[in-house]
Amino acid sequence: MKIAITGKGGVGKTTLASLLAKVYAESGHRVVAIDADPDANLASALGFSREEASAIAPIAGMHDLIEERTGMRPGQTGGYYKLNPQVDDIPDRFSAIKHDVRLLVMGTVQKGGGGCVCPESVLLKSLVGHLFLRSKEVVIMDMEAGVEHLGRATATGVDAFIVVVEPGQRSLQTAETVRRLAADIGIDKTFVVGSKVKSVDDRAFIRENLPNFEVLGFLSYSERVIEADLKGMAVFDLDPAALQEATDIRARLDELAGERAAERTRS
Repeated sequence: MKIAITGKGGVGKTTLASLLAKVYAESGHRVVAIDADPDANLASALGFSREEASAIAPIAGMHDLIEERTGMRPGQTGGYYKLNPQVDDIPDRFSAIKHDVRLLVMGTVQKGGGGCVCPESVLLKSLVGHLFLRSKEVVIMDMEAGVEHLGRATATGVDAFIVVVEPGQRSLQTAETVRRLAADIGIDKTFVVGSKVKSVDDRAFIRENLPNFEVLGFLSYSERVIEADLKGMAVFDLDPAALQEATDIRARLDELAGERAAERTRS
């Protein structure tokens, strides 16, 4: 299963990514979690200590590696660089492991005013493409609210594109915007997970206002999730109820997208 998770800041997408990573790992799958959000905090949600998290080098900041693989150092101008650099060894060499989940941190590409293509962005997109199209692991990518890391080719490997929303109009508007962006690169099925819900009315609000989305399930508002964030602990260590909700979401996800994943694997 290859899963991309997005949504506006603060809705709980990193919480969902960490919970799903734990659920799949506990069921015996090899799992790669990708932190592709510029506000990177997936390491903390997976239970890495502050010291452990700070020791994980973002791929976009590995200038020597980028130059070695693309032929150009970040920040240089002119000249030529490879558009298909070798990336297959990067997940094993530059990831960190916690709770049987392998974590890769992408980092932020500093773009010029024109949004230029640069060697670091080429390496990152090639790496994401490798993980989504050719790797045998479950891949779960925590993204910002957009499709920045997914190109048209990579989109064919996405089994589930999930937008996390909370009860509120701004969150719903983000979901509709992201769905249009996803459709532009060929992702025709977008799922929703409701987050921070407190009541049956919250659940109904999300379902009724997003009729074009398949709702996979809900994560309840939880003081323990907030406590986990404050303490820098994994959500699943403090809130078993959230882990059960994620297990239910995974079951629905496997039901709706599992056959697509199996067909892609067979082909």
